[in-house]
Amino acid sequence: MPTFDIVSKIDAQTLDNAINNAKKEILNRYDFHDSKSSIELEKNSNEITIITEDDMRLKAICDSIISRFVKQHLDPKALDFEKPFYSITGNMIRKDIKVKEGIDKETAKKIVKKIKDSGLKVQASIMEDQLRVQGKKIDDLQSVISLCRADDFDQPLQYLNMRN
Repeated sequence: MPTFDIVSKIDAQTLDNAINNAKKEILNRYDFHDSKSSIELEKNSNEITIITEDDMRLKAICDSIISRFVKQHLDPKALDFEKPFYSITGNMIRKDIKVKEGIDKETAKKIVKKIKDSGLKVQASIMEDQLRVQGKKIDDLQSVISLCRADDFDQPLQYLNMRN
């Protein structure tokens, strides 16, 4: 029976390259000269930490990270921006950005509901942080892929392991 998996993964090396390129861009910009801005990637938790002096620089750094994601062919939907934290003295701003990996339960349920409502003769099952879709025809599976690509689930999706 033909199957495929729906996953949400980010290549760690590509993510690291995108963040390093954003760091280099920020270091070379004139408006960041004599700035105490920094961008750090925590590889274990896939969390990006930005520390800078003001909102203008924070926005410029976030825009730089997004543009580097696009240039590295990573989907910026994988970035989960949190509210910035202001230091007690008020001279530094810290912002954490989580990189989404894996499909969470709510999103998985939305995808399964969308597949079931489509009326295609396939079965979708949730397996931890991914979905497996089974069907009798490969055409039905390809229809599921196009159905999922047409809808926005606030997360980048990849379609892997297409088997006959």
